Amino acid sequence: MKHYSILFVCNDNLCRSPTAEAVLRQKLGDAGLQDRVKVESAATHDYNVEEPADIRSQKHATRRGYDLSAFRARLLLLEDFERFDLILAMDASNMQVLQMRCPPSHKSRLQYFSAYLGAPRHQSIPDPFYGDERDFEQVLDQIEDGCDALVKIAQQALA
Repeated sequence: MKHYSILFVCNDNLCRSPTAEAVLRQKLGDAGLQDRVKVESAATHDYNVEEPADIRSQKHATRRGYDLSAFRARLLLLEDFERFDLILAMDASNMQVLQMRCPPSHKSRLQYFSAYLGAPRHQSIPDPFYGDERDFEQVLDQIEDGCDALVKIAQQALA
């Protein structure tokens, strides 16, 4: 049986990437793909390793039916470049770190998450950490949109 794997990456692994991980896991479960697609998230910086997802991210995700309560932040590892088929950066600074750390043989796995949005506005999914309630909701909207496309990508990869 074929398998596929996706890694979301942001600065601290507290807001955007864990939210994307939870949303995609649920959408894959709804599509019956939860046993065939591995989904994780990681941080480019080690400021908050082992901390839970930002409480505001948890609150907004919970309102939409996504559970981030068991999540703990982790740092991007060198072996992630080999373990994951698709590694998605949330913004340009994340992509820069990924490109610097990624072995040349795996650079084709690096992409911007925003490439999967129905109507991409720019390369970055804005970090809501310093924003307000509206920013968390807008990020969730973008993540849900992009994850819908990722379910289709996973289905195609597993066909």
